[in-house]
Amino acid sequence: VQLQASGGGLVQAGDSLRLSCAASGSSFSGHIMGWFRQAPGKEREFVAAISWSGGVTYYADSVKGRFTISRDNAKNSVYLQMNSLKPEDTAVYYCAADLSGYYSRSYYSQEAIYDYWGQGTQVTVSS
Repeated sequence: VQLQASGGGLVQAGDSLRLSCAASGSSFSGHIMGWFRQAPGKEREFVAAISWSGGVTYYADSVKGRFTISRDNAKNSVYLQMNSLKPEDTAVYYCAADLSGYYSRSYYSQEAIYDYWGQGTQVTVSS
């Protein structure tokens, strides 16, 4: 599976961005998909994830109410709509795919369940 993240950029605090992650090389619909981010000097952290059907989503507390994850299995894509961006959202954002699709929501935030990772897209939020 190859994952290609895009949509990052430089925005001001309060602005919105929509990240996209396009998957290729495998059947996309069976995967749990996640977004993670890594700020300079910090460890990578979980942002959001969505079940293979799109019926279950899970968010980090820091983005809940501001970010929305969605997917379009027909387009082999997952999205992260980011609203009300803050300077602390500045990071490289990575999409990831779990091939099994079997994990329950409680596992979505764990990096270990994800088998494939995209290359990342930079999001910079100025104050």
